[in-house]
Amino acid sequence: MNRRPTLIAALALTAAAGLSLSACGSEDNRKGKDNNKIAGADTGGETPGSPTASASASAASADRPKIELPSDLTYTFTPEQTGDAVKDAVLKDNSEMIRALDAAIVAQNPRLPALEFYTEGEGAVAAEQWVKAFTDVKWTVTGAVRYFDRQVTISSKESASLTYCADESKGFSKVIKTNEIKKTPATKDSYVAYGVQVQKNKDGVWETLKIQSTRGADRCQP
Repeated sequence: MNRRPTLIAALALTAAAGLSLSACGSEDNRKGKDNNKIAGADTGGETPGSPTASASASAASADRPKIELPSDLTYTFTPEQTGDAVKDAVLKDNSEMIRALDAAIVAQNPRLPALEFYTEGEGAVAAEQWVKAFTDVKWTVTGAVRYFDRQVTISSKESASLTYCADESKGFSKVIKTNEIKKTPATKDSYVAYGVQVQKNKDGVWETLKIQSTRGADRCQP
């Protein structure tokens, strides 16, 4: 029962007749939900990381875009910091990528500059297609989403991966024209596990390259 569909759900539904972004009770979402992947997702597990890079590796900094979101969208990110400068930079840019993704949906703009700022390659293509799934039917997002159990593995000075869970039980899709909110009861599928690969560009931004999701993942259940 999807409220704010994961990237794979939105992409799969876009190609199906009778698109329904809320996808409540969708058989397609339940089948294979333990192996949901979007364009650019790795098929393997997390790559073991090398020893944590020095804090100086995250010293480079670009001018981050200002992301503006409506007051009916709120987020919680736990943890926000780990005490490690490199991991904290990865977590920060991941948070901003998530916010930019929703900002693109709100703006109905799959090519929102802020979203392109935090994504690259296959990740950028997948994010653009996900936003387009909403713009095609003139829907947006609303509510509160909690991101928790955020863990970063540093692979090199320019490469890292992170995993986290999302509690989407209070996040919903909304019809722009009517302001109808597609509310559904919280279920196991309200919780989603994410695996993300990121790479630091020359400006010091940790861009999202690949992502995979598992809706209803056991490890994310309350």
